[in-house]
Amino acid sequence: MSHPEIYLKKNEDKRLRKGHLWVFSNEVDTKRSPLEQFAPGDLVQVKSEDGKALGTAYINPQALICARLLSRKSIKCGANFFKERLTTALALREKLFDKPYYRLVFGESDGLPGLVIDRFGEVLSVQITTAGIDRRKEFLFSALIELLNPEAIVLKNDNSQRQLEGLDLESEIAYGKLPERLIIEENGAQFKVDILDGQKTGWFYDHRCSRALLAGMAKSRRVLDLFSYTGAWGIPAAVAGANEVTCVDASEGALTLAQENARLNQVAERMQFVRSDVFEFLKQARQDNQLYDIVVLDPPALIKRKKDFKQGYEAYRRLNHLALQVLSKNGILISASCSHHLSRDNLQEILRSSGRHIDRHLVFIAGGGQGPDHPIDPAAPETEYLKTFFCSVSSSL
Repeated sequence: MSHPEIYLKKNEDKRLRKGHLWVFSNEVDTKRSPLEQFAPGDLVQVKSEDGKALGTAYINPQALICARLLSRKSIKCGANFFKERLTTALALREKLFDKPYYRLVFGESDGLPGLVIDRFGEVLSVQITTAGIDRRKEFLFSALIELLNPEAIVLKNDNSQRQLEGLDLESEIAYGKLPERLIIEENGAQFKVDILDGQKTGWFYDHRCSRALLAGMAKSRRVLDLFSYTGAWGIPAAVAGANEVTCVDASEGALTLAQENARLNQVAERMQFVRSDVFEFLKQARQDNQLYDIVVLDPPALIKRKKDFKQGYEAYRRLNHLALQVLSKNGILISASCSHHLSRDNLQEILRSSGRHIDRHLVFIAGGGQGPDHPIDPAAPETEYLKTFFCSVSSSL
């Protein structure tokens, strides 16, 4: 299959040869292959400066990441391509999970850059962030319907990354009909999911393993779940026997759904739901001498771009500092970050310095990251974003 060619500048093929899939616009030899000749989503053959073929990619001349490799070979990228990649992704998830509740496709790690699919039983939530996948979504849907025969496919295309590719922001039911109630299972609990009005794909599967670890520690404890969203941390803790769980979030809609989930799991009598800015809640809790045996700190990404690092780092530092101040003696702080630009070492240093600042002995008793349905490609560090520390905090030595 022959496609138009783009040539890279000298030595700009190193990342691709090591296994990465991205080509940046400043790596393209625009004299040999002017980018303006391509339309967003066109297929191209990527070649090194000396003319060696590197693979087939889709291109978007308007984007900083202007090409993303789909294969090291020359391919068509039709329904069969998607069926093959989806079959591989599905086989991995079926090895890992005995029920159909997981992230089915995780972008580059599954050889489908620009695509995320979460599976909620018979419903699929699809997020497309690039023009290359967007132009081929009918092939994608065809493969999904053939493989999984879903009740519904929801296009959750409200992600701001789409704007970088010149795509519209809109969510829609692309196939079938959504059931009146969509219930998933995770860590011994059930959750109602609102795909259309929820954040991202409607649910966050990535912390599944860390939330299970929390549940094992929660019996007879007083738990504070900060940035709780719809209760994915707090409700399994209550199901596991926590005496009291307080969920704090700024979103009224998220807390309403969390309350429904508490009733669904018959733990509402042991749960409280507080609509508040987390910083303000923690300041007030400290003034009121409110202490918790376990504090879960799982904020949204506070560093979305590299240039926001300094401001975001300070926000993470303040949050962890405040969270430690409402932790009871010999309590446990679970501190997480989903910001790719905040490294594991950065978060470790924030926890070290915060512990010393308030004169506490802080040690790590466990660590975590994204679940196995969010596989990490060692050639693409961007696929690793989630880091979690379980900290035991006691009086100063």
